[in-house]
Amino acid sequence: MQEQAHSDYLQAFRGSFTSALRWHHLDVLWQRLRETPEGWYVYAIGVKPPAETLSAADFLSFLEGVDKLLREEHEEDYCGIVYADDLKAPTMIKIYDPHNLGVVCGFSENPPLPGWVLSHMPPVDLQSDRLLPNNRKRWWRRLFGQ
Repeated sequence: MQEQAHSDYLQAFRGSFTSALRWHHLDVLWQRLRETPEGWYVYAIGVKPPAETLSAADFLSFLEGVDKLLREEHEEDYCGIVYADDLKAPTMIKIYDPHNLGVVCGFSENPPLPGWVLSHMPPVDLQSDRLLPNNRKRWWRRLFGQ
């Protein structure tokens, strides 16, 4: 059963995603998530995948924090680094770290992993071969008071 869950997660992760291309698209996506903040796993790549979903309050805090980080550190007039499996009814969202973009869109034989994955499915270790930078570890701990 655990192997099936692992396979299902990887299949969903490798599935089709649509970008929140403009900042106002991201605002709409965040609003949808704020309306249903329960049942979300938040997986920071480079950290052990969580076994539990975040509380609604912690999830909303994460959204606020990651939105601020993206707007401050992604120095573009468009977003384009947040992807959802369905922008209107998302069940998995990939958020790319503005400082580790590589080739996010288009074709790459070794595309970068996102910085964070939000999902309704329990995440599996994506075996990132990059360590989470210390500044991101501090941000993550500060966000959740750890």
